[in-house]
Amino acid sequence: MAEPKLMIGLTNPKSPTNVGAVMRASGCYGVDEVRYTGARYERAAKFHTDTHSASSAIPLTAVADLRENLPAGTKVVCIELVEGAVPLPQFVHPEQAIYLFGPEDGSLSQEVVSAADGVVYVPTNGCMNLAATVNVLLYDRMAKSDFAQGDELVRDSRDINNRLKC
Repeated sequence: MAEPKLMIGLTNPKSPTNVGAVMRASGCYGVDEVRYTGARYERAAKFHTDTHSASSAIPLTAVADLRENLPAGTKVVCIELVEGAVPLPQFVHPEQAIYLFGPEDGSLSQEVVSAADGVVYVPTNGCMNLAATVNVLLYDRMAKSDFAQGDELVRDSRDINNRLKC
């Protein structure tokens, strides 16, 4: 198996709905692995969203430190409302990265932010929830890359009940 190029790191996630939505976003945008820390995930393990295929295809790994045992060349990028951070529209995504997100009811530690290769924020009025932030970040990464487009992608991605055409 190839080393992961795109990883998401969740700090002590609390909400089963958010973890499920992160797994779904990970499947949609080509994430190779989702890591998490903390004890609260046990409640989240029983999430009831339509992410079962994503969670079986994408490893969801418990770790003590989101930055441990990263493949060589992986850049650590914190996504957090931090003074001095780069706004997402101006951010250049590294080829190989782990994007770290704080818990729904807190922030990443200063130690993690200070040691990161990059710190990025999503310009909003107020803060978004965890799953929404992951989706926006992953969409931004995809939109700034050379990605497949067109009718074939639409046919492969849409629901089986959708047969609309322009």
